[in-house]
Amino acid sequence: MKNMLSTSLQDTSRSTQNIRNIVIISHIDHGKSTLADRFLELTKTIPPEKMRPRYLDMMDLERERGVTIKMQPVRMSYRFNSKPYILNLIDTPGHVDFNYEVSRSLAAVEGAVLLVDATKGIQAQTIYNLELAQKQKLKIIPVVNKIDLPQAKIEETKEELAFLFQIPKEEVFLISAKHGTNTKQLLEIIIKKIPFPKGELRTVFRALIFDSKYDPYKGVLAYVRVFDGEIKRGQNFYLMANKVKGETKEVGIFSPELTIKEKLTVGEMGYIATGIKEPEKVRVGDTIISHPGSQAPSQPVKPLPGYQEPKAMVFASFYPENSDNFDLLKRGLTELKLNDPSFSFEPEKKESLGRGFRCGFLGSFHTEITAERLRREFGLNLIISNPQVSCKIIDFKDKEKFIYSASDWPEKAQIKEAQEPWVKLEIITPQRFLGPVLELLKQSGGRHVETKYLLSNKLLLFYEIPLREIIVEFYDKLKGATQGFASMNYEFLGYRKADLIRLEILIAGEKKEAFSKIVPKEKVFSEGKRILRKLKEILPPQLFSVPLQAALEGKIIARETIRARRKDVTAPLYGGDYTRKRKLLEKQKRGKKRLKETGRVIIPNSVFLEMFRD
Repeated sequence: MKNMLSTSLQDTSRSTQNIRNIVIISHIDHGKSTLADRFLELTKTIPPEKMRPRYLDMMDLERERGVTIKMQPVRMSYRFNSKPYILNLIDTPGHVDFNYEVSRSLAAVEGAVLLVDATKGIQAQTIYNLELAQKQKLKIIPVVNKIDLPQAKIEETKEELAFLFQIPKEEVFLISAKHGTNTKQLLEIIIKKIPFPKGELRTVFRALIFDSKYDPYKGVLAYVRVFDGEIKRGQNFYLMANKVKGETKEVGIFSPELTIKEKLTVGEMGYIATGIKEPEKVRVGDTIISHPGSQAPSQPVKPLPGYQEPKAMVFASFYPENSDNFDLLKRGLTELKLNDPSFSFEPEKKESLGRGFRCGFLGSFHTEITAERLRREFGLNLIISNPQVSCKIIDFKDKEKFIYSASDWPEKAQIKEAQEPWVKLEIITPQRFLGPVLELLKQSGGRHVETKYLLSNKLLLFYEIPLREIIVEFYDKLKGATQGFASMNYEFLGYRKADLIRLEILIAGEKKEAFSKIVPKEKVFSEGKRILRKLKEILPPQLFSVPLQAALEGKIIARETIRARRKDVTAPLYGGDYTRKRKLLEKQKRGKKRLKETGRVIIPNSVFLEMFRD
């Protein structure tokens, strides 16, 4: 028995010792995608004539915005010391709204490259990503990037990372991903330092689903990391959490395009075409195992640790501009949820704007990206309600009810207590900008918790603050107050008592639910003026003047007016009696008055998108 076990372990070691599974993590814009490009070139994964900047950013939206939205795995081959190696790399997003993508990536690898921009140093997201990687007990390689830039603070950044990792400065690696400086050496350091994956080859196939997408012909494609055994086309499988059986239609790897292979084996990353056409049956974080037909597996199989479901923080209602596209919107949301499990949706109960869906997101940028993907990938023009954090209402029978939009807000007489979500906010800022940052936090109602001093005259501030203050303009104000040097991250704390009220917006006397909002009572006037000023800027003028009003409990508290678009009706006249011009102007005036009484303002789709970009 001992000899059989020893042979099995040796077989497993031989089959996985040439594999390295790694992820690149960092704060946004610190060079993850550029470093991935250099690795693709060094390993000759992409032919030179096909190479483009940010190759692993597969969506046009990612390349246009210059920001990674979706994690992207790729398999690379490299020879080192005359031995062939397989490198499975996952490029991850850096924006705080896509943290869930990072956490899923970390569960599929054994090591991480933590990248820090030499011109900016350690940022809030750097520390957050480091803590996530440490919780997964990954081998982490600290790397300073952009050493080629004249403003690079190389020694300072090395000291910061050495202090953070409690290691000598010499162990911090220096590169320029843009120019390829030291990137080959980094690739070889990864092979030397990152441990190879462990697992049993001669056992039941077991893999973790870390991502998925929908294919109209092959059904759901499950992106997996294999922890035990192997799987081939035609084998039966079983999804342990959802208790779903199926037959493998195809298996393959990421080149980074999907490439068919004969099998996937222990330690590898790849995809499985499940043939399942109901996306909700394949869940990210589920364990997929081999299953011999209708029988149970020959031995008990323990599911792999999955992922903690992310809590939606921001809610907005999506309605198709054309009501006939409701089913298309439902299909689009279903397929996007499969590709992005961090957002949720359910049918909107109140149909004041027609049939639609209430959607939950991790932040306002996440909301904007999802809306844009629906427009591009499914051709949907949407009406989008004002993004709103969830609130909790306690009535006089002590029953709790969660409120996700202003249209659900109950009458004042039904509310015993209102509560709103608070978050723990972490800000890293140079010490010279401490004054403006503290003033901004004071204006936002933040409560100081703790201050830590980092190297290079940097401070790490911990505050508790209402979430509503974070999702509207705060990040831009923070960057403005610190000349772009500060960074932030936040995590949910819980619900706390608040004096909240419903603010209503009227356009040409008609109540517009999409722009209504739940706001603190003390900020209702300033918030009303802000929304009206924004609407005045972006709403196209009509042939009649359009009043914009903010109302509180039926009383108008603020007003703006969009002036009528004017046509010069006297242009065709050349000289002559002035009374002719006056008659035309009077006729135009009467026409505008009739239009004002009967005209209806059509709000373009772009206005709804623009309203939550502030």
